[in-house]
Amino acid sequence: MGEIKIVIDQREVDVPPDWTILKAANKLGIKIPTLCHHWELTPCSACRICLVEVEGARNLVPACSYPVAAGMKVATRTERVLKARRLVMDLILSDHPLDCMTCEKAGSCQLQDLAYEMGLTGSRLKGAQHRYPVDGNNPFIVRDLSRCILCGRCVQACNEVQVNNAISYGYRGSGSKIVAKADRALKDSDCVFCGECVQACPVGALVTTEDFESRNRAKGETQAVRTTCSYCGVGCQLYLHVRDDRVVKVTGVEDLGPNYGCLCVKGRFGYDFIHDPARLKKPLIRENGKFREASWDEALTRVAGKLKSIKEEHGADAIGVLSSARITNEENYLIQKFTRAVIGTNNIDHCARL
Repeated sequence: MGEIKIVIDQREVDVPPDWTILKAANKLGIKIPTLCHHWELTPCSACRICLVEVEGARNLVPACSYPVAAGMKVATRTERVLKARRLVMDLILSDHPLDCMTCEKAGSCQLQDLAYEMGLTGSRLKGAQHRYPVDGNNPFIVRDLSRCILCGRCVQACNEVQVNNAISYGYRGSGSKIVAKADRALKDSDCVFCGECVQACPVGALVTTEDFESRNRAKGETQAVRTTCSYCGVGCQLYLHVRDDRVVKVTGVEDLGPNYGCLCVKGRFGYDFIHDPARLKKPLIRENGKFREASWDEALTRVAGKLKSIKEEHGADAIGVLSSARITNEENYLIQKFTRAVIGTNNIDHCARL
């Protein structure tokens, strides 16, 4: 099917007929603010921040879900549009704690950014002011539903991306909130702690335990280093967030495959071993019932000698090799190649399978 021509802010653009106004505006580089929208999720028009004016339409329409049509003329910055967006922000902020200085998401909060752009420091309206207890009774995710804006991104990420269906909307009206399995704690629900909801959340309602525990410590400068997850053969792309030479958080790279931001519980939270004080950093050799540090040359010479003598005395099948999920796929490949081609046995297994 051919493309159609529409006009956004007096600029023409050719787009496929199944696109939305928001997608067409992005093609032109025109920024339309959003909170509930995420490119990987089905548009739900929950936040209404992306309202725009379409010529001939009686009401303002949400750009994230409104389909384009041939000859359509759209205005994204009229006085009517800006006034409506400001009212929507007023309504959201009326039931949102203004504790940005102590919030774990400060500096990376989409609500904070939009409020700053609109010059809002609070709300002139009086909302319900919900104050829920913080749910942090698990090792991975902290939920503070007092900060939730009911955008629904976490629910969609859980249901559409991970297809886990662990969380959903609960209650009605002003009492609406996001719940897990009849409004239980995450640890008592069907949550597998993949953290997809944390990555999708635009505010501080869902954060990692590490972020929550570090809020009262000097944050310092954090550097994001892109790398490949080594836990399995998929090759997921992720960012290691490094502060003071320590990995403090892991997030998925959203604009690159094969995972496009998605990570499993091991990929997102399984990094504590990096800085574990019990982690071996030098080879150890046992002598007289005690370990002593050794050089790599000494350790490898000892291992090679032992493997050779066992093979000569008992045969290659007397040797078994166990590889690790915490090394790269390339290293695991070399280990199995060494086991089969050099030692001469098929006795190799992987600790993640046991």
